[in-house]
Amino acid sequence: MSHPLSAELQAKVDHTVALLRRIAQDNAPAVFANSFGAEDMVLADLITRHDIGIEQFSLDTGRLPAETYTLMQQAAETYPTKPIKVFFPKAESVERYVNTEGINAFYQSVELRKECCRIRKLEPLARALAGKKAWVTGLRSAQSTTRTDMREEEWDAGNGLTKFNPLLAWTEKEVWAYIKAYTVPYNALHDQHYPSIGCAPCTRAIAMGEDIRAGRWWWENPENKECGLHAKIPAHG
Repeated sequence: MSHPLSAELQAKVDHTVALLRRIAQDNAPAVFANSFGAEDMVLADLITRHDIGIEQFSLDTGRLPAETYTLMQQAAETYPTKPIKVFFPKAESVERYVNTEGINAFYQSVELRKECCRIRKLEPLARALAGKKAWVTGLRSAQSTTRTDMREEEWDAGNGLTKFNPLLAWTEKEVWAYIKAYTVPYNALHDQHYPSIGCAPCTRAIAMGEDIRAGRWWWENPENKECGLHAKIPAHG
């Protein structure tokens, strides 16, 4: 069965596969952080299709949209040879935050929103990355003003390991061309104008012409729109 891709996209696919193989060989054990966005499903397909030795994990914050859980099940059924290990936040931390600040306190201030992200994402991420030499993400440089200076390979000082962004140079159009060519399962919210999908109460659809990250934490300024998973810590020396 043929999967016609443009020559330019095929070259990017070949480069990405070669990079993933190198990561698996030189940085074992390496893990891929799958948050079930379109880019992450492309990587899940490439890793499985080419039988690359990179494990997968995902963070279930407890506030994900129903469509994300549907895709989580679809991914498990589509890629059974590459199971996705799910990490949850610590129940006592979530209970303390909700009982002290309120169930939707993240709308009240950037500080409370980032504390919610810390509890529901950063702490579980630290556990997911423990003992690993590298982690792989589906980040693209065109996604956000906070991501334009990222590199394909960089040192993550906060987590103490190498971070790889194999799709960094891919365009949104190329991501969807691959998904269509290989019938990759994807989040149904993408068809409802959700280019970027996170927790349900912190994600909305975007209007025509809006930035693709405009639907994430839409009540905040663009320069603050990261949960901390991909924040850079300045090097000292």
